[in-house]
Amino acid sequence: MKIVSACLCGVKCRYDGKGKANDKIIEMVKKGEAIPVCPEQIGGLTTPRVPAEEKDTQKSEISGATGSGGKIITTEGKDVTENFERGAEEALKIALLSGCDEAILKEKSPSCGVKQVYDGSFTGTLKAGDGIFTRLLKKNGIKVKSEEDI
Repeated sequence: MKIVSACLCGVKCRYDGKGKANDKIIEMVKKGEAIPVCPEQIGGLTTPRVPAEEKDTQKSEISGATGSGGKIITTEGKDVTENFERGAEEALKIALLSGCDEAILKEKSPSCGVKQVYDGSFTGTLKAGDGIFTRLLKKNGIKVKSEEDI
């Protein structure tokens, strides 16, 4: 069983109120092979919402294999780290309860990014690292891929 970013199934849960439908992932969900989740919504954030990126200024509770573990800050300067951490933890519970051993997540997201995320400058600049949900999944032994890997 896989857990997948809900936006990749066409669910309009991204910060901009849109989805990023991926036909292969939609087919996995239809066949009962994958479960869609949006850690940001589960963590209590609205859709649409103010864009947020991870800044390397301080460490958050969830750290792991790669990524900075910094604070998640919106373009308005609001710290939403707690929402991102709570969402990652609750989405992990769904993955574990469902017996998921693999995840396919949305690249570049501060939650779901795999291999690269935005650098916190809000300039569209990417840096190497994983999102907060990705780090938590890896820390718990769940293999993670980007939608770009399938």
